[in-house]
Amino acid sequence: MRLLPVFVIVLTTTASILQAQGGPAAVGVQSVETRALAETVPVFAEVTTARDGNVAGRVAGNVDMVAVLAGTRVTTGDLLVELNDDLLTIQVAQSEAQLAEAAAGIETARARVDRARIALDRIEALRGGSSFSQGRFDDAQADFLEAEAQFFEAQAREKSAESRLAETRYQLEQSRITAPFSGVVLEVNTIPGAFIQAGTPLVRLLDTDAFEVQASVPSRYTNFLSPGQIVTAKTETGAELMLELRAILPVEDPSTRTRAVLFAAPSLSAEGNAAVGQSLTVDIPVGAARDVLSVPKDALVQGAGGWTVFVAAEDQAQPRNVTLGVPLGDRYEVVDGLAEGDLVVVRGNERLRPGQAIAANLLETN
Repeated sequence: MRLLPVFVIVLTTTASILQAQGGPAAVGVQSVETRALAETVPVFAEVTTARDGNVAGRVAGNVDMVAVLAGTRVTTGDLLVELNDDLLTIQVAQSEAQLAEAAAGIETARARVDRARIALDRIEALRGGSSFSQGRFDDAQADFLEAEAQFFEAQAREKSAESRLAETRYQLEQSRITAPFSGVVLEVNTIPGAFIQAGTPLVRLLDTDAFEVQASVPSRYTNFLSPGQIVTAKTETGAELMLELRAILPVEDPSTRTRAVLFAAPSLSAEGNAAVGQSLTVDIPVGAARDVLSVPKDALVQGAGGWTVFVAAEDQAQPRNVTLGVPLGDRYEVVDGLAEGDLVVVRGNERLRPGQAIAANLLETN
């Protein structure tokens, strides 16, 4: 079992190893540190993606051009497929003409309303006099109401023409099928000259910026997991990644008693060979964190009597026998033999002798 680092108590600075040119031996040293660590177990996992699917056409038409091939990398808005737009361009022009005609109809109807209102007002002004005729008034009022209805009808025709123009412009715009997100084209399912219906899948696109890692974690360990928790993972090539726990899915496999746990893996996008289905090993915590005194692996020298380290003290290499516990990644738990803050030699220790004069250079710890 391994232990997962959670918090570092001691920080060190970066420096390069001195080259010995006679005199004291140039060595690199690091601190013995106390870290809060949790016991872990390796769990098999694989790379998945949150976005992988087909990009479909939204309008029917004949394919004029296919701009991508399988394996093409695209960014949001890049052209994937272009449909023939000759008929759609004509329809847009027709819709624009119909809208102009409807707008002219509104002006005509407005003029009729104005004339009918003037005529009605004139007759209304004669009311109470001998020249007033109720019949003429009724006719003028009916003409006004009719003109007003024609005006409202003309306005409705204009709204209808605007809707038709918006529809034809939408269809023209959708004749260019573009990438909805950045990624890699996995499949192209059409060719130039093909006729497609609205909704026909054209290109399968995978979002390489949405890589995730999914692990099947034994249910008894999920109590030690929580969203936002950072864990380490290793690829089959030995590359180490830091993952952030995104979600524990509330579904348990009854045959294996495991649950799917999803980890965000933004650093996978930088891996040139990352792929969906790629295998990884994730270190899953299986207990509460505890304080552990640790020493770098590179400080350890194995001898007949066990493990030894050289401590840099008073400009000399002083050997110490140590008792080790469990491994902690690139460090080991120290059960006995060292104290927190001791500087141990991690570079150049293979040629040291007990009591040898040294020139120590402090190195950065992981």
